Amino acid sequence: MPPRGSRGPLPPLLLVWALAACAARASEITFELPDNAKQCFYEEIAQGTKCTLEFQVITGGHYDVDCRLEDPDGIVLYKEMKKQYDSFTFTASRNGTYKFCFSNEFSTFTHKTVYFDFQVGEDPPLFPNENRVTALTQMESACVSIHEALKSVIDYQTHFRLREAQGRSRAEDLNTRVAYWSIGEAIILLVVSIGQVFLLKSFFSDKRTTTTRVGS
Repeated sequence: MPPRGSRGPLPPLLLVWALAACAARASEITFELPDNAKQCFYEEIAQGTKCTLEFQVITGGHYDVDCRLEDPDGIVLYKEMKKQYDSFTFTASRNGTYKFCFSNEFSTFTHKTVYFDFQVGEDPPLFPNENRVTALTQMESACVSIHEALKSVIDYQTHFRLREAQGRSRAEDLNTRVAYWSIGEAIILLVVSIGQVFLLKSFFSDKRTTTTRVGS
């Protein structure tokens, strides 16, 4: 018997949203990385767990950063220099704390904005008895299909937002450069115009002086 105020079982779509909250652990962070700086993150991972690290530089400089991933023994599992974006998947070889760092130490005056997504483990079955021998019901199959489609939509939305942020940063940087170039051109034109006025004025002044001397 359902509790008081309950309206019975959840609709399939709401059920998918409720079960999606029980997915594998995932950390999505966007942070500022100053120049000559290094930022490290730590994650406790059990042996045999499949993990995926994906990152992308959104703004700053040439949109590149150094990335390094180490296991609990300090063994380097992944190391890339000056990468704009990349993805790396590995399986934990032992229990312990894994460390991954992003470095902008090669940059002397530009800070970066970095996004990363660190997924630990795989999504559990949508239904507790999904791996049973008997086939899923039509409603269960529809829920699984909707769940997979929603995950794909979320991934695409994330990538599109990152591309949009990166494109906006490039456009603002280009707009700033064009504005400075326009101001510089205006100043140069003003200086040249004033210089021409004084040059012509001095030329005619000298000519008048010469004419007066000859006539006298």
